[in-house]
Amino acid sequence: MNFFNTELRRLFKRRLTRVTLALVALLLGGMAASTAFTSHQSTPEGRAAAEAAAQPQYQQAVRDHERSIADCEAAEARGENTEMNYGPDCGREWGPQLEWYVQQPYEFNFAGEFGGRLMGLGLLLVLAAVLIGASFVGAEWTSGGMMNLLLWQPGRLKVLLTKLAALVTGLFGVSVLLGVCWTVAYWLIGTYRGTMGEMTAGAWTSTGLTGLRTVGLILAAAVVAFGLASLGRHTALALGGLVGIFVINEVAVLPLLHVLETSFPDRFTFSAHLMAWFERELTLFDYVNCKMVQGECVPAEMVLTWQDSGLVFAIGTLLVLGAALWAMRRRDIA
Repeated sequence: MNFFNTELRRLFKRRLTRVTLALVALLLGGMAASTAFTSHQSTPEGRAAAEAAAQPQYQQAVRDHERSIADCEAAEARGENTEMNYGPDCGREWGPQLEWYVQQPYEFNFAGEFGGRLMGLGLLLVLAAVLIGASFVGAEWTSGGMMNLLLWQPGRLKVLLTKLAALVTGLFGVSVLLGVCWTVAYWLIGTYRGTMGEMTAGAWTSTGLTGLRTVGLILAAAVVAFGLASLGRHTALALGGLVGIFVINEVAVLPLLHVLETSFPDRFTFSAHLMAWFERELTLFDYVNCKMVQGECVPAEMVLTWQDSGLVFAIGTLLVLGAALWAMRRRDIA
């Protein structure tokens, strides 16, 4: 029997894997259903009714604005300086607009909002991948199953890498399947319950590339969790280590970098790299060492790209995996 196929089946037969994926599917279904329920497709009749309902408030705002201009003109006639209280030209350019007062029901915009929904899907699957990846090998060490497995398959690195390959393959398939279902669900919502917006060929290409980066992050998270669990030979050690590293990085390291007046301290945080990875780039501002221009602090800018973040994630993933393979090769199994 093929060892890889055996491990792949074992991955999806595990209760934790099934429960985790079922919870993820339920959460995603609930989020999509909530969006579909709250979104109302805009119609000419609905817009006309909303504009009619806004007319009284808008007309009152126009009268208040005209009264303000008249008061300003009277103050100018008395020789007073009105720019401080009324603005230039008595605020004539700041007149109210009807659209400010038109209140329409929420309408989902696929072009403007799906990127954020895709990020939510990615972060949820990252958490699931961490849990599944850590437990897939951590449970083997805790229960003694790894030692029994090595009696059947004596090659240490082959065993660990085959289990990792099964994990990555299974999570890749699940991520792609859920990503396609997620996209189709929101495409249906945008078509029948909202608006698709300006979805050009370039916009669809960008969405697809974001989806690929999302899948890559999910798989990297699974590999890191798998490697830490193999190093610590326990699922809890991997999960606790990841939480500890993230908390220390965001809560302790960032304030310390501010105290040390480090330029662009946010570039050393996971959250900044996650945003750059999903959004393709993130502009950082250096308020510690800003230039003074006419008494105003003008911070320097640095663009953090998805390539920069991808390099950080790749190095971290390879370091953890390399350490896990080294430990598997060198340490006693018992």
